[in-house]
Amino acid sequence: MPHFVNPFTDIGFKIIFGQPASKELLITLLNELLAGEHHIEDLTFIDKEDNSDNVNDRGIIFDLYCLTSGGEYIIVEMQNRWHSNFLDRTLYYVCRAISRLIERPITDEVELPAGRNDNVTDTVNEAPPRYGDRYKLSTVYGIFLMNFKEGKLEPKFRTDTVVADRESGRTVNPHFRQIYLQFPYFTKQLEECETLYDKLIYALKNMNEWNRMPDALKEQVFKHLERLAAVANLSEANRVAYDKAVDRFYVSRIYEEDMQDRVENAMREGREKGMQEGREEGIKEGIKEGIKEGKLETAKKMKSLGVSTDIIVEATGLSLEEIAEL
Repeated sequence: MPHFVNPFTDIGFKIIFGQPASKELLITLLNELLAGEHHIEDLTFIDKEDNSDNVNDRGIIFDLYCLTSGGEYIIVEMQNRWHSNFLDRTLYYVCRAISRLIERPITDEVELPAGRNDNVTDTVNEAPPRYGDRYKLSTVYGIFLMNFKEGKLEPKFRTDTVVADRESGRTVNPHFRQIYLQFPYFTKQLEECETLYDKLIYALKNMNEWNRMPDALKEQVFKHLERLAAVANLSEANRVAYDKAVDRFYVSRIYEEDMQDRVENAMREGREKGMQEGREEGIKEGIKEGIKEGKLETAKKMKSLGVSTDIIVEATGLSLEEIAEL
């Protein structure tokens, strides 16, 4: 096992950035992402679960949800695998967080960071606010780290979105911000990383393969990262949870690689069959058979490795009966 946790597993990401000892590291990362736009002095982790009144929305959980000393809310989400409608989900996350600023105003239940310049005041003994005042919003940032390529985004590492005028490009509302980071497009080598921002991204992308921190990463932040991310420093509970997460991560990767090969082969065989028979049905049938065969072969491999049936079901979509017959 590598020396450092894999940040692209849920538990690994939260070990690095989601615990009280991680605050300094998270602030550094966020300030590098927002350089020239905003500077965070302090932040507080707040409840990551949006307990909606609507039963269909209940249980929406962000990887990280925090409130800065300047009053901005930041959602940080790590997504390891592609899934359909991912961009719609991120849009919903940010819109939901914005709507809650009005539906559920900040109360004493939220512990604000020391020194926060809070615009929300106690109006119990004051005149009622004007109608439009209730719509004064704090900025909500959505930052999404993606270990996959999203076809609906430009083929580049970073995409920043704002509410802007289409013709002039001028930002219309500065309170809605989304930043997408597609890690497969970050291809710089360490010697090419001149800024702290590039070095942090490089470390996150590659640290799972390291046995020690490279000598070139000398900044204090990397010493802190080294302490937080060392597998040997994990508590017993975190180690058990992390080992399970790693198993799922690699099972998922095996499944995706096998499925990609199977689908490509099936499409090629299907095209050949379709051309021979002169019917498009041949392509469709070949793809269908290849996908099913790929699932069965992957399940066999996972079963031989001792992977639990529940995980095989989750990874392949096969039924318990189909897996039992293997």
